[in-house]
Amino acid sequence: QVYLVESGGGLVQAGGSLRLSCAATGETRSINRLGWYRQVRGKQRELVAVSLRGGSTNYGDSVKGRFTISRDNAKNTVYLQMNSLKPEDTAVYYCYADHESGSSWYGYDYYGQGTQVTVSS
Repeated sequence: QVYLVESGGGLVQAGGSLRLSCAATGETRSINRLGWYRQVRGKQRELVAVSLRGGSTNYGDSVKGRFTISRDNAKNTVYLQMNSLKPEDTAVYYCYADHESGSSWYGYDYYGQGTQVTVSS
């Protein structure tokens, strides 16, 4: 079991920046992907960015070039630096984690409680 706690959301004007943090606890030794999804009410949850244990990263098309994900494996923490924010980035941002293949926890994935990001125009 992995527990995720996000912080750093809030209200910002368009063009501004925010930094989200997510700390993982529990069965962190076998975490593979650690990252972020977001959801607007009434819409599907979408990928923002994920970082794999080996160091590679994946970004959603709408945030490429503006958002940067980073990860500190020693602290089991992942960060999302969001620059050049747009009103359409307004959403609840959820931290995400899953386990690497070969782990007894493989197949389980987790979301945090979410943090609201609101970008005003």
